[in-house]
Amino acid sequence: MTTIKSKLRLSTILLLITVFALITAGCGVNQGKNNATQGSGGNTATTEPSPSPSPSPTATPTETAAESDKLELLGPEKHPVVTIELSNDKIIKVELYPEVAPNTVNNFISLVNKNFYDGVIFHRVIPGFMIQGGDPEGTGMGGPGYTIAGEFTGNSFKNNLKHTRGVISMARAQDPNSAGSQFFIMVADSDFLDTQYASFGTVIEGMEHVDEVVNQERDANDLPNTPISMKKVTVDLKGMTFPEPVKAE
Repeated sequence: MTTIKSKLRLSTILLLITVFALITAGCGVNQGKNNATQGSGGNTATTEPSPSPSPSPTATPTETAAESDKLELLGPEKHPVVTIELSNDKIIKVELYPEVAPNTVNNFISLVNKNFYDGVIFHRVIPGFMIQGGDPEGTGMGGPGYTIAGEFTGNSFKNNLKHTRGVISMARAQDPNSAGSQFFIMVADSDFLDTQYASFGTVIEGMEHVDEVVNQERDANDLPNTPISMKKVTVDLKGMTFPEPVKAE
């Protein structure tokens, strides 16, 4: 009798432990879902851009924290402007900041000049967050066949351009040097991306059309049911020249 009671007591304890473990797991944070991921080519983010914890940058002894966070831009006459003509004939214009992320800007301009983005869809749209495009496959797994270093503070590169509404930034995988061609445009402020993604410009015209793109009906993977594509993408270099990007090793 004692043996039977002991076995019943042990079974009850094990059951309680199992139930507690399941409850605890259900309350945890699914990091895999929130982390940015890419294909093996390193050119795509297929899930919501989300930074991993990293040390916050500190100001040097000669500058205050406020000064180190200040965004200093050149005049607009030195900022290339990219024009994105959508498949619905709407226009989005993006001003690029080479002083903020020079190699990222060089890469974007290089791809535009090669007509890389022409016909490419916005394959991922999340209301209240961002729209993402730049994958020639339209699956979230493609890119240009190379990667560039991430020009953001968490990767030891000073970049004070915040991820506010209208800002354009590069998608990437877990590797900080895995950006390629995919980019995203913010439709809302998302400061949790700051210091972890290479922002490099901002929309100066047509933000209402970005809102149209993000508000499309979409499937469970945030792929629009009827994706809008970039019919033609061009760039006004303002008379300046920009070199080919330095590729990550």
